[in-house]
Amino acid sequence: MAEAYIVEALRTAGGKRGGALRDWHPVDLGAAVLNALVDRSGIDPAAIDDVIVGCVSQVGEQSFHVGRNMVLASKLPQSVPAVTIDRQCGSSQQSVHFAAQAVMSGVQDVVIAAGVESMTRVPMGLPTLLPLQAGIGIGPWPQSIKDRFGVTEFSQFTGAEMIARNYGFTRDDLDGFALDSHRKAAAATAANAFHREIVSLDVTDKEGQPRRHAHDEGIRADASLEGLGALKTITADGVITAGNASQICDGASGVLIVSERALKSHNLTPLARIETMTVTAGDPIIMLMEPIPATLRALERSGRSIADIDLAEVNEAFAPVPLAWLRDLKADPARLNVNGGAIALGHPLGASGAKLMATLVHALRARGGRYGLQTMCEGGGIANATIIEAL
Repeated sequence: MAEAYIVEALRTAGGKRGGALRDWHPVDLGAAVLNALVDRSGIDPAAIDDVIVGCVSQVGEQSFHVGRNMVLASKLPQSVPAVTIDRQCGSSQQSVHFAAQAVMSGVQDVVIAAGVESMTRVPMGLPTLLPLQAGIGIGPWPQSIKDRFGVTEFSQFTGAEMIARNYGFTRDDLDGFALDSHRKAAAATAANAFHREIVSLDVTDKEGQPRRHAHDEGIRADASLEGLGALKTITADGVITAGNASQICDGASGVLIVSERALKSHNLTPLARIETMTVTAGDPIIMLMEPIPATLRALERSGRSIADIDLAEVNEAFAPVPLAWLRDLKADPARLNVNGGAIALGHPLGASGAKLMATLVHALRARGGRYGLQTMCEGGGIANATIIEAL
């Protein structure tokens, strides 16, 4: 089978809700990443066969085909097609998979996998909320599904609490993990570890002064267990808080994936090779456990063990998710989310998949590692898992 190579992997620095990226239309935000992929790789934009964009809340400014609109707002010619996909939080990790599959099949040679989400301008849940407020429909789950699973709704917060209870994770366990996320992200920022992956943007601060946005806004260098412990839990008898869950975030990301033929014809230098891809699905109620079986399947398909993985990115949707992954995989905590995760850096939904891939690729190369694994929980009880080899 033909190989798929990552030539460039980039992301914007995360913006807090109502923060630095509040004035950026999500289409322009995504277009900035597309432009940066072209500029940094040197690829002829007319050579791009397709752009696959992940986006969760496809309504308002992210409606009417946000992927195609990103192309039209960028320096790519209008002849470049695009498609917008939704696999919930794993949308742009699935974009990476679809792009790699197109290249490995020989159907296409140069594909961009991207993602975008402005959670400031298109708040989470808006696609469901707006029709209900207008008296249109009954929501995404018909009675047949509710009857089958014995629920009135599917909630990621419920799933996170279930994992914590099933594994015996305490509030202190979760807050301790969250604190580590902030500390690692702060250290990575201070060491300029994200410089290679971040696309800096022109923004205006709250005082109306122009500046460059090149650092993730959500990192709390002064975070403490005392501060995290003072936050209220989401449910009265629970352990999940805003402090040990991922941050609402604005952002965009992109990965340029090409064939060996394109490497030679366009004189490109690969950063990594995509070795293994898989996606699995399981219990939609607990929902967030699926990264574990997805990882196991990816390792089995690759013929590798968890000990072979030099670095792993497991999305920090909620602290119990990576903690359960660590326990079940018997993985080394020192190799997990080494530059912090979504608790500190933010989780821009549809952009998070390619965002984590950008961080994984550059962290692997910076640390001299060979194999990296990325996985993340997704709405409906689904998870993608990807293994790459740094080159």
